[in-house]
Amino acid sequence: MRWTRGLLTALAVCVLLGGAAGCGAGDAHERGTTVSASPVGTLLDTMDEEGRLYREVGRKGAPEVAIEIQPDSAGGWDVRLTVRDFRFSPAGTRAVPVAGRGIAHLYVDGRSVARLRTAEYRLAGRLVPRGTHHITARLYADDGTVWAVRGKPVESTADITASGSGSEAGSGSGPEGGQGSAAP
Repeated sequence: MRWTRGLLTALAVCVLLGGAAGCGAGDAHERGTTVSASPVGTLLDTMDEEGRLYREVGRKGAPEVAIEIQPDSAGGWDVRLTVRDFRFSPAGTRAVPVAGRGIAHLYVDGRSVARLRTAEYRLAGRLVPRGTHHITARLYADDGTVWAVRGKPVESTADITASGSGSEAGSGSGPEGGQGSAAP
């Protein structure tokens, strides 16, 4: 009888916390990142360089991102993302994956420099020293997993060249990370 009362109390707490998910069922912990089980996509064993799992979704209706970068007049870079089938989540959004929603991470030569909740960003010139660099925008779900299609992250990369006499900017497109370049 005593164990029954304890079990009923535990179940009542679970219901109040949001069902079984509130009691830890279906949660996986990878390198300090909590990833909840969800009907949105399939979690893969593949991880990005920060240890975040890929969340595989079908090609049809999958989020897409393209990146365009132009030098600005203050010595920095204007980054503009174009997304399709994706919405940026506002700050404070619950860490639950929702189809086509989340944030973008911006990388310079593979190093994370920003987490974006909007399609526009000013990249400081000090983050892009002289030379040619790869700027990548990758899409993440609200639970921190990487949106992926066919085992590859949904991202786009552009090459830019920073020099003392002028700069060249590039644009990339599509979830496969297409690259291109254009002089301003």
